[in-house]
Amino acid sequence: MLAVREALDPAARKAFAAHITSRLLTLPSYRDARCVMAYMGFGTELDTTEFVQDVLARGKSLVLPRVERAASALRLHAVRDPAAELAAGIWGIREPRADLCAEVLPATVDFVLVPGVAFTARCERLGYGGGYYDRLLPTFAGRAFLAAAVYSAQIVPALPVTPFDHRVHLVVTEDGEYSGAPD
Repeated sequence: MLAVREALDPAARKAFAAHITSRLLTLPSYRDARCVMAYMGFGTELDTTEFVQDVLARGKSLVLPRVERAASALRLHAVRDPAAELAAGIWGIREPRADLCAEVLPATVDFVLVPGVAFTARCERLGYGGGYYDRLLPTFAGRAFLAAAVYSAQIVPALPVTPFDHRVHLVVTEDGEYSGAPD
């Protein structure tokens, strides 16, 4: 799936990302959220910069994850100024600097933008294999709306799902939306 995503024409990826982001910004669950967790896309992932900028422009609280490798966990941090408060972390992903960004509890988050390598139309998710989000997502159960934003090429008929894998409420692509019931 990573090769499929990387094979997409860069200009097409950029156009798809703009269209996907515009769809995200119209979701009632996003518009109504006061505290939004996102991630900073890297490599050929969806560029989340415009989404993150919209969160801040609307006066919402922005939360971004920071990898705590020793604990095999993601810690959530409030970010007010991504240009000044982010630094390249593990794997080169931009993440909050712990010395500048206060830690936030998952219970304060209303909307979560979830990354992934592949999804099904039933909103099942395949991550990168580290289990970081599989451990984090249950902490939002029943409290936050979980959405993924990916290219339609990342939607597959089936995935190897285990009891540790968690679905999202909605997957948004450039071609449409898929609804599911999270685990």
